[in-house]
Amino acid sequence: MVEGSSKRKRPNILVTGTPGTGKTTMSTALAESTQFRHINVGDLVKDKNLHDGWDAELDCFILNIIEEGGNIVDHHGCDFFPERWFDCVVVLQTDNTVLYDRLSNRGYNETKLSNNVECEIFQVILEEAKESYAEDRVVALKSDTIQDMSRNITTMTDWVRNWHSAS
Repeated sequence: MVEGSSKRKRPNILVTGTPGTGKTTMSTALAESTQFRHINVGDLVKDKNLHDGWDAELDCFILNIIEEGGNIVDHHGCDFFPERWFDCVVVLQTDNTVLYDRLSNRGYNETKLSNNVECEIFQVILEEAKESYAEDRVVALKSDTIQDMSRNITTMTDWVRNWHSAS
């Protein structure tokens, strides 16, 4: 994780990962801990009608969106956001058996469940993040347990406190 590369007074953080890895839970807790604003892109897309319709096969919206600091953006994809928006990109990763149970409990259909578990097995989101952002801005964090989540929030809260804008 790199120190700030812009003139922002506070960093922006992207929390990403396969559905079910804990993005929203971590983002909510981290926002509370840092007093940052949490932006859940999926909710924003639905609430503001910022999409081009519904993909029935993948059971999700088709996005058509997307400098100030102090934001935690939570979304399952990361490769379409401009690099300049984020000072840190957190990729949450979950063991595939834990992830399978989480997604099953959410009622995901078999196609969506299989696609997401395969995505996690092949580390698709981590690879997208590494290809889309400077390597020193991308950090992968384990997200299997409540203890992992607590440790991740502490790690990121400390990072925010120590972040300095390159003014």
